[in-house]
Amino acid sequence: MPELAEVARIVHFIRQHLVGKTLSKVQAQHDDIVYGKVGTSAAEFQKAMQGKQIVGAGQQGKYFWITMSSPPHVVMHFGMAGWLKIKDADTYYYRSDKPADKEWPPKYAKFVLETSDDEKTEAAFVDARRLGRIRLVDCPADEIRKHTPLKENGPDPVVDKDIVTETWLMAKLKSKKVPIKALLLDQANISGIGNWMGDEILYHAKIHPEQYSNTLHDDQIKELNSSIHYVCSTALDVLADSEKFPEHWLFKHRWGKGKKNQPAALPNGDKITFLTVGGRTSAVVPAVQKKTGAVAKEIDRNGGGTPASSKRKRAVKQEIDSDAEDKPEPNSREPKKKKNSTVKEEEKKEEEKPIDSSVGRRRSTRSRK
Repeated sequence: MPELAEVARIVHFIRQHLVGKTLSKVQAQHDDIVYGKVGTSAAEFQKAMQGKQIVGAGQQGKYFWITMSSPPHVVMHFGMAGWLKIKDADTYYYRSDKPADKEWPPKYAKFVLETSDDEKTEAAFVDARRLGRIRLVDCPADEIRKHTPLKENGPDPVVDKDIVTETWLMAKLKSKKVPIKALLLDQANISGIGNWMGDEILYHAKIHPEQYSNTLHDDQIKELNSSIHYVCSTALDVLADSEKFPEHWLFKHRWGKGKKNQPAALPNGDKITFLTVGGRTSAVVPAVQKKTGAVAKEIDRNGGGTPASSKRKRAVKQEIDSDAEDKPEPNSREPKKKKNSTVKEEEKKEEEKPIDSSVGRRRSTRSRK
C-alpha cells in the first residue's frame, strides 16, 4: 500500500503537471466500490470536474486531494494497489517493460482527465483491486481537512510537525495499551505510516514492535519522536525513491528474507528477523531492538506461538494499518524480493496477491540489490 512518501510523490507530480490547467475532457467509469462506497458516482465526478481549473493539490498521510477552481474537490486514497498515471511522465516509482502497461488510456482506469492547453496533459486514476476510494468533498478548499475522511485521521508527521511533538506522542502512547507497531500503523492515531515505514522508525528508535505503547520510558519516546520525523521527512525528500535512501537504513537490507543461502542481515552482521504482528510482517533487528517492557503475548511470532482469544486477535488486527474509515483487506504476506524491486513492489508483495499478470511490475526506482 502506498504510504506517506509514495503519496507525496504523486502530489509532487500533480503540482508539476496539472495545477494551473483547465480540464477540457473528463471520462469516468462508474465503480460501485471505488466511488459508491464513499457516496459518489462516476457521473457526479465527471460533472464536478468538467471544464474546471485545477488550482492545487494536498496530502494528509495516505489521503491526497486535488482542489478545483470551485467546489466540490476530489479526495482520493490509493488503497492497496491504486495509482495516478500521467501520460509521458514517470510518476511510478517502478517501471514495467510490458507493452500493456504503456497503453493509454490505461487498463483499470477509474477516471481519465485531459487538459485544454496546447501540450495537453492526460492523467488517469488506476486501481485493479478496487480498494482505492474517490470522493467529492463540497467545501472551501482550505477546509478539506475538516471533513470526512480526513477529520477522522490523525495528524500527518510531515505536514503537521507542530502537532506531532514529543509531548503529543507521550500523551498518545500513555493513553493506549497496544503494541507500538500497531499504534503507529493505526491511521486514527497518526496519518501516513505503513508497514515498511513503521519498521524503519522502530529500528532507528531501537524499540521492539511488540512492546506495549504505555510501557515505553521517556527516553524511548524522545527517540521515537525523532525517528518518526527523520524517516518520514527523509523518505519524502527523495519522493520514495528507495535507491536514494540512506545506505544504513533497515529497508536496504531486509529483503534478503527467503533467499537461499542469503539470510537477511545488516552489513555489520546483525541479523534481521521477522515477526508477524497482528497479521502483518515486521522486520526486527534483535541486537538493536530490545524488549524493555511488557509485550502482547497473543501476537504470533513467525506464524506460530500460542493463539489468543479470537476477540483479542481481532482487536489487535483492527489497529493495524487502519485508515479510520476505509480499512484494507487483512490478508498479507511477505514473499521473496525480486531483482530491481523497490518500495511499492516490496510492500505490494507483502500485502497482496496480484489479480492478474498485468499487475506485477519492476521498479524504475530500484532498491539496493
